[in-house]
Amino acid sequence: MSSEYLELQKQGTWSLVPLPAGKPVIGSKWTFKTKLLPNGQIDRYKARLVAQGCSQEFGINFTETFSPVAKMVTIRMLLTMALNKQWSVTQLDVTNDFLHGDLIEEVYMRQPRGFVDTQNPDHVCKLHKSIYGLRQSPRQWFHKHTSFLQTIGFEFSRAYPSMLILSKNTVRLFVLIYVDDILITGNDSNQIQMVLRHLQAAFKLKQLGDIVLFLGIQVIKTNNGYFLSHSHYAKELLYTAGFADCKPVDTPAPSRPPLVFDEQPYADPQMFRKLAGSLQYLSITRPDIAFTTNRICQHMHQPRNGDFQALKRLLRYIKGSLNYGLPIIQGPMQLSSYTDADWAANTTDRKSMSGYCTYLGHNLISWSVKKQTTVARSSTEAEYRSLSSATSDIMWIRRLADKLGISQSTPTVIHCDNTSTIALAKNPVFHARTKHIELDYHFISDHIRKGHVSIAHICSEDQIADILTKSLPIARFQALRSKLTIRCPNG
Repeated sequence: MSSEYLELQKQGTWSLVPLPAGKPVIGSKWTFKTKLLPNGQIDRYKARLVAQGCSQEFGINFTETFSPVAKMVTIRMLLTMALNKQWSVTQLDVTNDFLHGDLIEEVYMRQPRGFVDTQNPDHVCKLHKSIYGLRQSPRQWFHKHTSFLQTIGFEFSRAYPSMLILSKNTVRLFVLIYVDDILITGNDSNQIQMVLRHLQAAFKLKQLGDIVLFLGIQVIKTNNGYFLSHSHYAKELLYTAGFADCKPVDTPAPSRPPLVFDEQPYADPQMFRKLAGSLQYLSITRPDIAFTTNRICQHMHQPRNGDFQALKRLLRYIKGSLNYGLPIIQGPMQLSSYTDADWAANTTDRKSMSGYCTYLGHNLISWSVKKQTTVARSSTEAEYRSLSSATSDIMWIRRLADKLGISQSTPTVIHCDNTSTIALAKNPVFHARTKHIELDYHFISDHIRKGHVSIAHICSEDQIADILTKSLPIARFQALRSKLTIRCPNG
């Protein structure tokens, strides 16, 4: 706590003043966290002073708050591109990053507990820096950081604001930002070192070397690429749930629903939500649990005993697949996608499930599991809505690929197993049963006509996205999990 307080003083975070009449004052509190090494061992204990921004008032002591962060798709694509070009990926961490952001609004905070000035105990802290906990802090830090990078030659894109690019003559560098976690890669190591020196001079920076642990994800270097894993997080999740010694099962959910479902409210809804949220985070490297996790999270508001039974089953599957993760390997750089839907899957409201997955070469970079917002009146409509969602994601990915220098010279093939959907995508024929999905039609057909995407039929047996829309028998699930490339590090 003392070292944190001294650092705040050194940064000129505040000055002690009497509270002006009529001005609101917010509280402060200490938070504590255990920092881990990539192998899961304890690195150090961290104390942090945070402002209680929950009591801030819009228009008085804060206005704009939005701050972009890198999407996981962008991170996977950057790693894929760097691997294929044989570029190193360096990881950086900014110490007390928010304190570098300059505060525009007038904000007053109570003195931190344990460090009240004995000479002026009734004074308050007039904040000059965007301390942790303020609603505007992430935005102020992002603006400060990106503005600095622009002064040394990086270009800022509003379409991909978390990724800045320096392109000068033959030099091409990329900086990816996720709050205070930063990745830098490029084709000129000397220029990278120059950028690091500039950053070191402007901010208090830790150079962590080659990427090893990013956003809690282990990035393991293998003989032919990277392996993204959450194994330590999965173990911690099982321990938190009291399932560290549970009996493993082979699938996340039974292929058939239980004959009897316990509708009674679950006794500890807060724990249910905590575990469900943790499962969502785990699915960043585990798309094999994405469908079951999505279904569990639909009941976070009022979980029932039957919902907790489904969650327990998923935890037992995780127990048996702790070391599974997502590989990134060298290979072709052509995009392809698979899309599927389970029509009227929800027996309560008869809404359908959409699922798609997109590959860059052999690497799975994007996937989605989503309950459709409206009731589809046919399987064709359900499949078409899923196809539209996949097309939208692919167009964003194609633009990102172009920024990364891996432009797609041919249409991205989307694999669909519904012949009526494919026929509708290729032929402008509407009748009473399909007229209401005309907007989705025009969106898809426009990109087909422009050569951005093409639709190809695939037999249902080979439809990889099937694993993202429904629970499957063991053999079918394991076959599709393998096609998702989910495996052990040495598998």
